[in-house]
Amino acid sequence: MNYYLDIETTGLDPLRHKIITIQYMELERNTAKPVGPLKILKEWESDEKTILTKFIEESGINDSYKFTFIPVGFNLQFEHSFFWQRCMSNGLKPIDILNRPFLDLKTVAVIMNKGEFKGASLHNMTNKPHGGGNIPQLYDEKKYAEIESYIKKETEEFSNFCCSLYVKLPKLRDYLPSGN
Repeated sequence: MNYYLDIETTGLDPLRHKIITIQYMELERNTAKPVGPLKILKEWESDEKTILTKFIEESGINDSYKFTFIPVGFNLQFEHSFFWQRCMSNGLKPIDILNRPFLDLKTVAVIMNKGEFKGASLHNMTNKPHGGGNIPQLYDEKKYAEIESYIKKETEEFSNFCCSLYVKLPKLRDYLPSGN
């Protein structure tokens, strides 16, 4: 099953900062349209270890069958490094999202940006108003509703971007050599 996957954190260093939300949503395999509700696991309602444990149990991300949960996201290396380190920091078996099937749309954004990484962010490719740089401040100020609002907008914009790519990218096959 394909799932949109994202996290919010208190900073950029998985050794010093923690995961404050894990959000995921089932996507239809051939269209990337949402087929399930957006689930947001919130650290401020429990703690980091609890949301990691709940995510692992609910998602099946560590199942031996690697197609149980296929992450679809934007710059999944970031999520990977945080999941790996924060699981270890909390005494849990690490989540390895890059050693299984996954779809990372960051690569497509870089290609759309003529090979340039700078400027190939989700907010530059969509109507998402800004990046998540202010999330740690909102968290410190306990503005959880604003964080949730940001997550919902980001999810909507990611979903629109992903669905659009699922419509447009298959048409590129018409321009490839047929192999005959």
